[in-house]
Amino acid sequence: MLIILSRTKQYLRKNGYFYKKEYMRPLLTPDNIYIFRFGRDRLDNRLIIRYSHKWTGRQRINEIDLRLHKQKHPRIFYSESELLHYLEEHLLRHEAKVQAREAKKSKEVTDGASK
Repeated sequence: MLIILSRTKQYLRKNGYFYKKEYMRPLLTPDNIYIFRFGRDRLDNRLIIRYSHKWTGRQRINEIDLRLHKQKHPRIFYSESELLHYLEEHLLRHEAKVQAREAKKSKEVTDGASK
């Protein structure tokens, strides 16, 4: 059973985000990869968690890549607490910017069509 990012999942559910989980085992690296897509309407945000197992069998997170709205360069975190701190500060602010940008685009399209 995979319990990676349980606090992050609780945070996203509490704030009205939906998510989808995928597991991938690459052939050439010893790390396992867990892909986590989330968003309100579309699943366009992505977390890529690279983890391995300690000799005791416990999971160790090596790296967490966060890409909000299909960014080209991810933000990299090394623990779930760093990720949660970033999400609490930036995610809702980023969502507001994106919605304002989309509203502006739709307004320009409707204004252009009426002229």
